[in-house]
Amino acid sequence: MRILLVEDDADLGYGIQLGLHKQGHTVELVENGYSADHILLTQRYDLVILDIGLPRMSGLEVLKALRLRQVETPVLLLTARDSITDRVDGLDAGADDYLVKPFSMEEFSARVRALLRRGSGASAMLSCGQLQVDTRNRSVSVGDELLKITPRDYMLLEVLLRHPGRLVPKDDLIQRFSSWDNELGGNAIEVSIFRLRKKLEPYGIAIQTVRGAGYLITECSHDAPLH
Repeated sequence: MRILLVEDDADLGYGIQLGLHKQGHTVELVENGYSADHILLTQRYDLVILDIGLPRMSGLEVLKALRLRQVETPVLLLTARDSITDRVDGLDAGADDYLVKPFSMEEFSARVRALLRRGSGASAMLSCGQLQVDTRNRSVSVGDELLKITPRDYMLLEVLLRHPGRLVPKDDLIQRFSSWDNELGGNAIEVSIFRLRKKLEPYGIAIQTVRGAGYLITECSHDAPLH
């Protein structure tokens, strides 16, 4: 998933970004509200994590501007303020959740997972023929067999499965993953597609390359033998 993190505490921002990267998310980090508002004018994310006390433009101002543009992206507010009034103000401005600092990474990760599921409007389980992907624990299985794939390959597979039979442009994939994995400057997407295709074809799952455009899953067979 593609996440915008807006946090002016450099150490905290780096720690959150690193933790989300390890969970396989693409995270762009900015340190002031003005930059966040500018980015949100043109970019779309699966989740925005927004500190309230930001320089140049407060988190609440960024949130209000986002909602005035009728953008429904889930927003998690982070703040050191713990009063009921502050929480109400954040929720009234359009926040989907509110987390008070300091917080545990376990609770933070659980809040992020819940908002991503809510924002996608999709089931936590994705399937294609015999293939099952559990987006809660990021596992891939066929029948009772758990498949081992790299975090990047998992992210690519999840995106393709959320758009079955529809073309996913290569440029969109590069943009989605570029801040998470700096190896994407060359043919890394093609390498991931090759690995996924080799791993999934025995189970009747076909990934088609549309040259110069992108990729799509074109077949999900229920009849391929289990291995």
